[in-house]
Amino acid sequence: MQKRLRQRDVFIRRLKEARQRLGISQAAVGVAAAVNPSGASTRLNRYEKGVYEPDMETAARIADVLNVPLPWLFASNENLAELILNFAALSPDLQLQLLETSRQMVNTSPENKA
Repeated sequence: MQKRLRQRDVFIRRLKEARQRLGISQAAVGVAAAVNPSGASTRLNRYEKGVYEPDMETAARIADVLNVPLPWLFASNENLAELILNFAALSPDLQLQLLETSRQMVNTSPENKA
């Protein structure tokens, strides 16, 4: 069974992972996400250390800058996190196909027939 992480720890890990994957500084993310330019690096550093937590609007701007869906930053289950990234990478038509397939899978699942 997978250990459940605290939500703050999930956000911290994913924020840092996405930023490092793009190879951009904390300051660059902060400035692009419209965090106070003079304190952007400090603010992002404190988000990554868990000292502060951004409000949802700021988190959404950060996700946009990091080119990840906002829910990915908070997904504590690795499979769900990967699914969120994969879904976002699909065209709208393929997203609808996947959504319909998932509905069919849920409706035919033995757990749902009980």
